[in-house]
Amino acid sequence: MMQKILITGASGFIGSFIVEEALHRGMEVWAAVRGSSSRAFLSDRRIHFIELDLSDTGRLKAQLDGHQFEYVVHAAGVTKCLHAEDFHRVNTLGTQHLVEALIDLRMPLRRFVYLSSLSVYGPVHEKQPYQEILESDTPQPNTAYGLSKLAAERWLDSLASRGTPFPYVVLRPTGVYGPRERDYFMMAKSISQHVDFAVGYQPQDITFVYVTDVVQAVMLALDHGETGRKYFLSDGEVYQSRTFSDLIRRQLGDPWLLRIKAPLWVLRCITFCGEYWGRLTGKVTALNNDKYHIMCQRNWRCDIRPAIVELGYEPQVKLEEGVAMTMRWYQENNWI
Repeated sequence: MMQKILITGASGFIGSFIVEEALHRGMEVWAAVRGSSSRAFLSDRRIHFIELDLSDTGRLKAQLDGHQFEYVVHAAGVTKCLHAEDFHRVNTLGTQHLVEALIDLRMPLRRFVYLSSLSVYGPVHEKQPYQEILESDTPQPNTAYGLSKLAAERWLDSLASRGTPFPYVVLRPTGVYGPRERDYFMMAKSISQHVDFAVGYQPQDITFVYVTDVVQAVMLALDHGETGRKYFLSDGEVYQSRTFSDLIRRQLGDPWLLRIKAPLWVLRCITFCGEYWGRLTGKVTALNNDKYHIMCQRNWRCDIRPAIVELGYEPQVKLEEGVAMTMRWYQENNWI
């Protein structure tokens, strides 16, 4: 009998790749989408679609009633919002409502994988030389996004203390990139237009993980993840702030480039204006307060050894190869 899996956020960047891998493994895939969601990357006829309203536990129970999922991957969430409280409403409460519905329906789950983020730790170990962020470190999220993800994690952790067994595993990827991704794409587009903008004069250690390596970790966690465990994900390397833009430039044929390196106060002004403009127009912008704190953070090192030892995680794609594949996809699909 085919294993039945529910994937929330299936129309998104990471979610669509998880769908593809689950299909490849012969699973019965149910893609949770909103009515307004694009299905551009969900064209396989084997996909079953289900609309879920994460804002209400009761409606979720009605929508999920009659289904028997063995696995759930919760990849739905928001990374940009007009208002800080929307992060909590979607990322925190949305997770809570979904899990409550699954528990109330007595879903026969073998594993629930929650996609969190390295951002739950914030600016840890910011004094040079930078150290790896460890699971044992105290989270210090300084973004509304990071706070909302951490709150969701802590709510999941609280289930055991309330006597509610629930087989969840948490993954905390660093910056995820690859084909179909739209945030790092902004840098590629800027470089294709001959501008490379960076901020801050203090050295910045950055980590990345290619989207298919995140999918690899998801599948490993579904297979034998231990309830309550949390894992950082990266490609195992540490890069300097300019490495990513240099690799993009090379893959785009080395266009002439105006490099602008601005102090942090300039970024603060830009993101403040972006935040104000977004609220004025009602359109979400990438240049917001959260973006300021993310770009300010100097240390993105993280310890992936637990994922390697416990899950058997083996990053396959380093940054140079990943950027080459990503830029090729952008070009072939006329994004740049």
